[in-house]
Amino acid sequence: MTYGDVFIDVEEELAQKPVAPRDAAIMQTAENAMLGQNQRGGAAAAMQAAAERNERGGFVGHDQLNDAAGDGGVSITETELPGRRVITEEVDGQVVGQFSQRTPLAPPTMGGITIGEALEATAMTAGNKPVERSDSAAIQSAEIRATGRTSIMPGGVAAAAQSAATLNSRTTRDEDKTKLADILTDATAKLPTDKPATKGDAEGVTEAEMRNDSMLTTNPVGVAASVATAARLNQQNYNSNRKKD
Repeated sequence: MTYGDVFIDVEEELAQKPVAPRDAAIMQTAENAMLGQNQRGGAAAAMQAAAERNERGGFVGHDQLNDAAGDGGVSITETELPGRRVITEEVDGQVVGQFSQRTPLAPPTMGGITIGEALEATAMTAGNKPVERSDSAAIQSAEIRATGRTSIMPGGVAAAAQSAATLNSRTTRDEDKTKLADILTDATAKLPTDKPATKGDAEGVTEAEMRNDSMLTTNPVGVAASVATAARLNQQNYNSNRKKD
């Protein structure tokens, strides 16, 4: 299934490209980071279904990513209107989803998606993944950046991830291992302080995850990917708001 099959308004070269698994994963991460969940019937759900069908049919590989979706090609922006906000989802500059939500009566006190919220998004996109050393390192970097501390907190999410990674390395069966969801669900409540994710935060977390991975790579829907997506969406919305002003 191509983008044109899934989204009737998509045109030109993108319309001819098959939806790939990592395209869907990036949109899923973006929705979770921006909205706190995947939208039922939204772009991420449609892309996931198409990608799974394409992979079963042998048209795309499990780790395949289209250039159109990589390098910031997936974006979600919000437009504030009286009493509601309009969410627009795009791939390579073309709209693949748009819907509106009622604006909360009490607006958030922090501007943008926080590091804690990005960690919670990881619990949804990669929650079934056993915690490994690279995940632990990325979570440690994220916690330090969120709290402004120079070391991890006793009993915090980073300490829990560190213990889980050590225990998992000694555990044979995956079903017996501690998963990311066990550590990162409700991460914001486990952080004493939090902050909106920035490009610098994303770079630091990505470096930590890569440095501790045996293949020197990051998980496309893991901790670093979620923080990077949050930082990019924050920057996009900041730029959008500046244009309005």
